[in-house]
Amino acid sequence: MSDQEEQHMHCTNKFIELANQLKDEKIDPVMVSGALMTASGIYATFVAAGNNGVLESGGIDKVVNVYRRTLEHHQAVKKAQLQKQIED
Repeated sequence: MSDQEEQHMHCTNKFIELANQLKDEKIDPVMVSGALMTASGIYATFVAAGNNGVLESGGIDKVVNVYRRTLEHHQAVKKAQLQKQIED
């Protein structure tokens, strides 16, 4: 695993850890998920356009496409893991 992949996994795990802490505070997981999506969208806008910038329609489409590819990839990995558990 590359350094960049390790950093990505570390960050992902930290966000999941925080989400679980919020869930343990009796906050509805649907609310936690929505808040994480909002925070991610705000941060994606910051990365693309800076503190005072906004995303135009094309920029929004690019971010949505990245989210879609990421979710599709995660679901494919998860499906493969579940299939392997069934086979073992």
